[in-house]
Amino acid sequence: MAEQMTPYPATLSIDYPDRKLNRLTSFFRIFTSIPIWIILALLLGATFDSYEAHEVGWRIQVIATGLVTFPTLLMIVFRQKYPKWWFAWNLALSRFSMRVSAYLALMRDEYPSTDEEQAVHLDLVYPDVKTNLNRWLPLIKWFLAIPHYIVLAFLGIAAVVCVIIAWFAILFTGRYPKGLFNFVLGVSRWSLRVQAYALLMLTDKYPPFALR
Repeated sequence: MAEQMTPYPATLSIDYPDRKLNRLTSFFRIFTSIPIWIILALLLGATFDSYEAHEVGWRIQVIATGLVTFPTLLMIVFRQKYPKWWFAWNLALSRFSMRVSAYLALMRDEYPSTDEEQAVHLDLVYPDVKTNLNRWLPLIKWFLAIPHYIVLAFLGIAAVVCVIIAWFAILFTGRYPKGLFNFVLGVSRWSLRVQAYALLMLTDKYPPFALR
């Protein structure tokens, strides 16, 4: 019973905007978010490779990194260490990314800050590597998380549909339907737990299949 009550070491909550949202910025949200997405892309280390294909035209290939994943895997496997400044970077980047995602998903209408928490509360627990982490498990966590990737692919599509519906609701009523808000938040929370398990390698506790 105690195991079931232990909170997962990756938590996310977003304050519900129980007020009238800005219809104008909501209408143009995909455009107003461009500057902050550029900053986020630079932090993620995005690289752009443009080339011309014969019958397809111009293609742009984007490769994004940013989270300290592979070096952390090597450190856990060979040294059983998780450098704290790597953890601090992953935490700060995850928080900033979530603020940007919440803004694009219309869940908040204040412009995302690069450093302030605002209304998006994301927290990760620094692991005791030698006590709580199996040094060999990071080698296969990406494989063990495949069922979550499949489910999240469908949930992500549903979340996009919810955001589109919420966009119309905000334009007509100024409000984000709370049921849709909670669903999009739940998908984001699920995705964060999988990221903490498979990419950030903060825990060996398998992520629950749950939105809450």
